[in-house]
Amino acid sequence: MGRLRIQSLFSQGQAGQSVTVCGWVRSKRESKGIAFIALSDGSTQDTLQLVIPSESSAFHELPGCNTGAAIKASGIIRESPGKGQQFEIEVSTLAVMGNADSEHYPLQKKGHSLEFLRDIGHLRPRTNTFGAVLRVRNVLSQAVHEFFQSRGFIWIHTPIITSSDCEGAGDLFTVTSLDPGEIKKGDRDTFDYSQDFFGKRAYLTVSGQLEAEFLALSMGDVYTFGPTFRAENSNTSRHLSEFWMIEPEMAFADLNDDTSLAEQFIHFLCKRTVESCPDEIQFFEKFYKNTSIRELEALSEKKFARISYTEAIDELKKSGRKFEFPVEWGLDLQSEHERYLTDDVFQGPVTVTDYPKDIKAFYMRLNDDDRTVAAMDVLVPKIGEIIGGSQREERLDVLEARLQQAGIPLESIDWYLDLRRFGSAPHAGFGLGFERFVQYVTGMSNIRDVIPCPRAPHTIKF
Repeated sequence: MGRLRIQSLFSQGQAGQSVTVCGWVRSKRESKGIAFIALSDGSTQDTLQLVIPSESSAFHELPGCNTGAAIKASGIIRESPGKGQQFEIEVSTLAVMGNADSEHYPLQKKGHSLEFLRDIGHLRPRTNTFGAVLRVRNVLSQAVHEFFQSRGFIWIHTPIITSSDCEGAGDLFTVTSLDPGEIKKGDRDTFDYSQDFFGKRAYLTVSGQLEAEFLALSMGDVYTFGPTFRAENSNTSRHLSEFWMIEPEMAFADLNDDTSLAEQFIHFLCKRTVESCPDEIQFFEKFYKNTSIRELEALSEKKFARISYTEAIDELKKSGRKFEFPVEWGLDLQSEHERYLTDDVFQGPVTVTDYPKDIKAFYMRLNDDDRTVAAMDVLVPKIGEIIGGSQREERLDVLEARLQQAGIPLESIDWYLDLRRFGSAPHAGFGLGFERFVQYVTGMSNIRDVIPCPRAPHTIKF
């Protein structure tokens, strides 16, 4: 078809050049024998103005160019006399490729609530907001690979179907090929999964970490970037049942290495967003007011404060502030505590380390005090935790003791213990929820608005 994307036209086009563009009509108007169409093709935040003189044969196609219609236009690039746009196209030929019934097309030239747009998720990418979200996602996805590849990490693919619960929270989706009513029960009042496809119970993965560990202990530095699933019944603006996780794992690394990598990663992603998506971020700043170029530029350069969990508890206690959730050593930090640390105490990003062992997972390395583990959370302003990670427990005897304390049968994870029996080495890693970061840089208040097809309790359209 030989079309030119609008973004390429704005960045590389020249006045007088003959081009063909395709896209969807945002709006149409006529004035003094000339028609104007605002065209969008998803490649840029800006629309392209098509100018159709009344003497042009293309003028006769205007009745079919309703808002939402897909069209193809050919003509000459002209310098635009209007403000805010360098080029427009003087159209010579115009073809309607797909009609849109103006009476029923739901995206008219007016504001629509985000709640309304969630009900028409198949059309919301045509709006300014969701087009911008998807372009930011694209840039950040590329930036993830650029960051790790430039540091010699190997991208690995961990399974989506797994037999393990990495997080130990129990909020897993069970995968079965049988109707639950057909699964015979064993001696106890539980399903007998030995009859199922895999011969044992299987789940959708909650994390690729455990698999990434055995790959790191062969390949060195690796990372995953793929979908994960949580059957957590949290119907909030911060939770999804299906989301994408970035999980690097480094061999021969300790908590300090892990923390430094996480902080560098945040710096890099913020910098790349500012460089590659200035129009999108300015749009979000203008209409949603929860982000700004200035904030992202500051975060891309600002040094992270580092404090221990114990020091964080002390800061919270001496604040004199009344929090909704109690502040006590041994209890996990809540979002309100994290935001107080970032927004009030340090006025910037903070990395909190060395959490109590009883509130963290079995695989985190036990510290010498026997009370805390080598864990870290990266906190950013307005959001709180955005990265969680740890140095892993590489000592066989200590790991076995931790598993027993957690009530996890050793035989159920014997392969994981093998990594400590045969060439064990210090290693560390972290996880970043991709949608949580997209939500942060765009300032969108609901995480369901930063993923094309959100999955949440009682929500599975498409």
